[in-house]
Amino acid sequence: MGGYFRILAAIPGFFISSLLFWALWNANIQKFIPGAVDISYVKAMLATIILWLAVAPLAAAGQRGWFGRH
Repeated sequence: MGGYFRILAAIPGFFISSLLFWALWNANIQKFIPGAVDISYVKAMLATIILWLAVAPLAAAGQRGWFGRH
């Protein structure tokens, strides 16, 4: 039951993470890559999902005591 509520608690964090990613990308991309295009909020949401899928296993492994921690 606890896992279900953790998923529900992560939903607002997802939208806030997407919003921050979108805002920071559009504000700074031209400084680092001239000619790069701005992204839409939907593409920022997709990038956030991809980043979360990459980071979630690492976070879970760190909590379970892997990577040399006991």
